[in-house]
Amino acid sequence: MISIIICSANKNLLSQVSENISTTIGVPYEIIATDNSEGKQGICAVYNRGILKAQYDILCFMHEDVLIKTNNWGQKIIQSFHNDTELGLVGVAGSSYKPVTPSGWGGMGVDTTYTNLLQSFKHKKKQTKHVHRNPNNETISEVACVDGVWLCTTRKIARGTMFDENTFWGFHGYDIDFSLSVGQKYKVAVTFEILLDHFSEGHYDRTWMNENLKLHNKWSEHLPVNIEPLTPKQVIYIEKTTFKDFIEQLIKFEYPISTAFNMLWKNNKFLTLDLKLFLKLNFYILKKYLTLDSARVNNKQLAES
Repeated sequence: MISIIICSANKNLLSQVSENISTTIGVPYEIIATDNSEGKQGICAVYNRGILKAQYDILCFMHEDVLIKTNNWGQKIIQSFHNDTELGLVGVAGSSYKPVTPSGWGGMGVDTTYTNLLQSFKHKKKQTKHVHRNPNNETISEVACVDGVWLCTTRKIARGTMFDENTFWGFHGYDIDFSLSVGQKYKVAVTFEILLDHFSEGHYDRTWMNENLKLHNKWSEHLPVNIEPLTPKQVIYIEKTTFKDFIEQLIKFEYPISTAFNMLWKNNKFLTLDLKLFLKLNFYILKKYLTLDSARVNNKQLAES
């Protein structure tokens, strides 16, 4: 009754999660796993092949570095789609606001996240923590987009949407893009009935930023997506805080100043949102990049002296 689609890079993790699925899912299932250990295919391409192979009506796309802690989770997800025919996509972490500013699945400044997962750490020496935020005390909450660690949809919706393998060639951006695509016709939601342990934290680098910029170029006319009734003041604060962090990342990953201005001026979204904020962010970009250039000149002079 559930087709589970996995893009695998580690046969040991795949074996482990396969055993975990068999003992927790509680309904008939199949696992469609693709060996992508050499990274020759992007995750969108792998998932699309899985969609076409799937024989069951519910599809679950999941990372292999997880263990599901909830018994009979398969029946719970089937029931979720049965209870709400407008439901199109379910995850375990997401945000009710997707900013205009390039970001992850949520913004900064105002907490709009809805999450329920155990987060373990691969790159840091930190203890596993239960990341849980359910402000409305619901079993399932509507959001703008969800994280790709675990995604469930129907075969009908998946085949009608598909992952955008022509735009997203790697392993980033696909989840937000798929969320926004499904969200054009259906509800996207986070479930609080299913708990899983994710063994690795997110990793942000220039590759991630490249995919993120492609995502926002694609969806700029549709953003922001606001499910929660945020006030105009809250929206402005989220965009301001998120954009400043975006500039810090651009500088860190050595993007030119033109990238920052291109995003700020894209479709006049910031200009329409708030003229004062738009002008301030233009000044902020100039200040940050001029400070950077000044520091580079000083360092060069010191090196030559």
